[in-house]
Amino acid sequence: MPKHPVLTCTLIALCCLVFLISPASGFLPVHGTGASLHRAQADWFQRWGVLPRTLWDSAALRPLLTPLTALFLHADWLHLLGNMLFLYVFGGPVEMRMGPFRFALCYLSVGYIAMLCYAAAHHHSDQTLVGASGAVSGTLGAFLYLYPKARVTSVFPFLLFLPLRFPAWLVLVFWLTLQWIATRQDGDGPGVAYLAHVVGFTLGFLYAWLRFRTATVGTPAPATQGESTP
Repeated sequence: MPKHPVLTCTLIALCCLVFLISPASGFLPVHGTGASLHRAQADWFQRWGVLPRTLWDSAALRPLLTPLTALFLHADWLHLLGNMLFLYVFGGPVEMRMGPFRFALCYLSVGYIAMLCYAAAHHHSDQTLVGASGAVSGTLGAFLYLYPKARVTSVFPFLLFLPLRFPAWLVLVFWLTLQWIATRQDGDGPGVAYLAHVVGFTLGFLYAWLRFRTATVGTPAPATQGESTP
């Protein structure tokens, strides 16, 4: 087993690099007005993100690759930092337990399927879907199965933002419940793809269960910190 979560750090670096070279970062030179920047960002997302309508209507192979490329795209700095924080916190322990190859398989396949499920549920949508949230949610699900006794430092707004330590299973089940409730808000317009979160979390948990159900789980995880919601 690796001594350091090299793959987790590599995924974070790739997401950050892709964001920095995208129009969304604001660093890419775009000539013209603010409308030009908005258009460049929309074109970038349509080229590399998931567009549900074309994903199912097109006979070409390229649209079927976009659920993979979309995992490395993010809409803005907050979107990027939120996902990368949770990938760093929970991805490291999961990778250390699974190994880099199995973790890569889990992360990419779960993220891909989560994107497909959301696109299938909103197959008439013209809004692009981007972000690593489905894959990161799968990492949370795997963490829940592999480290059910771990404790995480969480910040809950309704507890005056005090950093408190809770059992990981309590925090993650609470988060999943919020995502499930929020799936009612999933529409065809821009917003958070809550359904992808729920699908990703469930698949990540099932992947870890199928792979490690005959092994001893609950091994103490490294010290873990995080916020209440990704």
